[in-house]
Amino acid sequence: MSRVGKLPIQIPGGVQVSVNGTEVSVKGPKGSLIQKIDDGINVNIEGSEIVLTRATDQKRHRAMHGLYRALINNMVTGVSSGYKIEQELVGVGYRATNQGNVLDLVLGYSHHVVFELPDEIKVSTRQDKGQNPIITLESHDKQLLGQVAAKIRSLRKPEPYKGKGIKFVGESLRRKAGKSASKK
Repeated sequence: MSRVGKLPIQIPGGVQVSVNGTEVSVKGPKGSLIQKIDDGINVNIEGSEIVLTRATDQKRHRAMHGLYRALINNMVTGVSSGYKIEQELVGVGYRATNQGNVLDLVLGYSHHVVFELPDEIKVSTRQDKGQNPIITLESHDKQLLGQVAAKIRSLRKPEPYKGKGIKFVGESLRRKAGKSASKK
């Protein structure tokens, strides 16, 4: 039995879960999400818990058991409390501003990078004096939030020598030593 897959998912108050064939839909105060489920995985709602079971012990079904349990758990957590990712811009002259869901970044290129975010994601930027600019992304969809955060990070990945670039807050970067003078 899958260690992750066999754990029941608690349904918090204000969250409605419905199973329609191979589709699970979750609605809550932050929004609603839908996930298609593989035929070999059965989703049962027992009181205030969601329990996933698998049809057979095939390798494929064992792999899907934990996966779908984690996906449904992320959906329930997202619509009840939501997810938040903070990114930090490290570099001289790096700036971030937003107007609605349009993010305007100055990343050391000869032009501004304008990034339009999906409607499901709320963005805010802040620049404290003497601190690096911070981009805060919030959403109820964990998959979409991670994908957008990775796309923003890919605009200027942190480099290993000075650490300049876009990094997640709290991320530790592996730094390299620079050139060392040769002795003759």
